[in-house]
Amino acid sequence: MLTNLSIKNYALIDSLSVNFRDYLSTITGETGAGKSILLGALGLVLGKRADTSTLKDTNKKCIIEAKFLISNYQLEGFFEENDIDFENETIIRREISPTGKSRAFVNDTPTTLQVLLDLSEKLIDVHSQHQTLKLSDENFQFQIIDALAGNAPKIESYKRGLKLFNQLSKELKELKKNQEAATQNYEYNLHLFEELEKSNLQPDEQEIIEQSLDKLNNIEEIKLNLSEAQTLALSEEIGLQTLLNSFVVNLNRIATYSNEYAALYNRILSVKIEFDDIAGEIEKFNENVDFDPLELQKLNDRLQLIFNLQKKHTVTTVTELLQKQEELSVKVDEVENSSAAILEKEKEINGVAEKIDKLAKLIFQDREKAIPTLISKLENSLENLGMENTRFNFVIKHTKQYFHNGKDELQLFISANKGANFGELKKIASGGELSRIMLSVKAILSEYLKLPTIIFDEIDTGVSGDVSQKMAEIMQQMSVNMQVITITHLPQIAAKGKQHYKVYKEDIENNIVTKLKELSKNERIEEIAEMLGGKDISKTAIEHAKQLLN
Repeated sequence: MLTNLSIKNYALIDSLSVNFRDYLSTITGETGAGKSILLGALGLVLGKRADTSTLKDTNKKCIIEAKFLISNYQLEGFFEENDIDFENETIIRREISPTGKSRAFVNDTPTTLQVLLDLSEKLIDVHSQHQTLKLSDENFQFQIIDALAGNAPKIESYKRGLKLFNQLSKELKELKKNQEAATQNYEYNLHLFEELEKSNLQPDEQEIIEQSLDKLNNIEEIKLNLSEAQTLALSEEIGLQTLLNSFVVNLNRIATYSNEYAALYNRILSVKIEFDDIAGEIEKFNENVDFDPLELQKLNDRLQLIFNLQKKHTVTTVTELLQKQEELSVKVDEVENSSAAILEKEKEINGVAEKIDKLAKLIFQDREKAIPTLISKLENSLENLGMENTRFNFVIKHTKQYFHNGKDELQLFISANKGANFGELKKIASGGELSRIMLSVKAILSEYLKLPTIIFDEIDTGVSGDVSQKMAEIMQQMSVNMQVITITHLPQIAAKGKQHYKVYKEDIENNIVTKLKELSKNERIEEIAEMLGGKDISKTAIEHAKQLLN
């Protein structure tokens, strides 16, 4: 619950700090005294946007701080998720600098406005006059019914399933989109792939072919030089082999005379062995050198094929062509195997859909059961509020469409007078009637949900007399389970508060400021008497005020 609100340098407020307690608290004050300023300041703490126009003194910082007791709200998970220290007494602070820069803190940890908004929904419900429009909102109507039906766990499970269903559906759509795009180029990609596959390319074959062609294209020069080399090596008279043999024989004759000569002999012997091997290779090469025009044509054709493929695929190496072949293989496989992937994804989606359909059906059935109870409670509550002839009709329909909270559509019709036809709520009910309906709804919800602190901003607009007394009793009953703060202009409601606060303006050195104070017993009597009879308080008004307070 809200335990303290501190405001500095906001609108008409210099500095203000007020403590709040549990049960029902009432706030009164003349029109224009600054009740809306209090709500505006609280709104900043709860995450609403601000600008420098809210600063009373534009040279100073605006600081608004609210303290909440949250030990019973089970919010530890929220604080952990947002990396904020959890404290049983949590302090939310908002600062607006003269430059317009805004900062937000929870337990002195800097945070974002979105976190404040999310947290505020769990801490406090500010009901302003325009909020009665929510009664016509289908989502709000479902919230009321689902509270009575106890549908919260099922709806959370349904939402998780729906999230998965939507994700899988998105993946299926992407698969089909890719299949469609791939299918358009399938025939061409298949032709390119089969062409490369048929070519049976090898990573280093281009270099081998180019070397072979270089050899064949210079066959005559190769033959001539091999023949001359063979002659120089093997000629019986002047051949290098004959001369080398003689050289070896000469050194062999003196090899035994010293180690140096033996070393020379061994070295020339190694040379002779190597030379004999070279001469043999030359002789073999010379015998095998032959011009084969068919082989030349074959190699030229193969090289031209490689060049054509490289040009077609805008690459320069066989390795790159093989990479293209692999890419084309993947694209072809995507099309040929996509149908199986799509079928598998559809099967997965159908499995999820079956589960959430069952949940949605259970949610629908629970809603159907809860609607008569809700109607009965609403009509009974409104009978006490002077709307004894009001009747409600909820028309719920189970559809095939997935909504965020189930598969149902809902319509609310109301008849405000005996024998009158049913019509849409916003067209039938007046402002005062909408306020009473909303109060009844909040009262019913307080029985089923652990609602946060609720602030009613003049929910009693358009009502008076006995009805206002009944509204006050409803708020009193609500305050047994939750903290209720109501801003009111009716003495009957003001008197029901366990605590009573007054908003007023004060002229301090020609400077109008808004103040708020908790009234003592005597001050309450005077305030309520003034609300009853005006500034000139009569004894009758005093007595009436005492009766109301008693």
